[in-house]
Amino acid sequence: MRLGVLGPAQGDLPALARGAQHLLDEGRAERIIYVADDDALERVVEGWAQSLVGANPTEGALFERAARCATSTPEAIDAFVASERARLRLRVLTSLPPGQRTIEILDGRVALFVFDKAALDEEDIVAASLLVFGKSSEPLIKKVGARTFFSPGPIGSEGGTALLDDGQGGVRIEVMNARGAVIAREIVGPSAAGPRLRVQGGSHG
Repeated sequence: MRLGVLGPAQGDLPALARGAQHLLDEGRAERIIYVADDDALERVVEGWAQSLVGANPTEGALFERAARCATSTPEAIDAFVASERARLRLRVLTSLPPGQRTIEILDGRVALFVFDKAALDEEDIVAASLLVFGKSSEPLIKKVGARTFFSPGPIGSEGGTALLDDGQGGVRIEVMNARGAVIAREIVGPSAAGPRLRVQGGSHG
């Protein structure tokens, strides 16, 4: 699975939209999780959906939108189908439940996603191998014992977006900046030496 991660937008919806678009188009993310405690991603997705299918992009209005095709040309029907498929694609963009966390399984490991890692208790930490959190002033990859703590950093920081890919043996983490350039890459796996953070222009453990 290629799982995208978006850091907190801090009110910058255009930058959040650009990050999400990059993860979809260039990163080929199959799912994207927004690790923040606001509704910024919902607002971005709603705007995209409205631009695709109109002012009421809800599933409940699908029949009404489809009914307009009854007297349409084949070209208009094709355009309708394409726009609805694009709307459905937006479902890959998800936010953390308010005040809660999300769990994913990557390379057989439990990955826990939360906004504030301070909200985690010992039971949460023991169960997870990878802990992804949004509340951080900068990107962070830190190994603590058998666990790895990771934050993409906020949108507009040196990082802001990331891809987690479990198709390479272990979980590959790539952190990207606003231009889409990878600024840190790491593989969380069974290596006895443990993962190391490598940043352009230097490295540190």
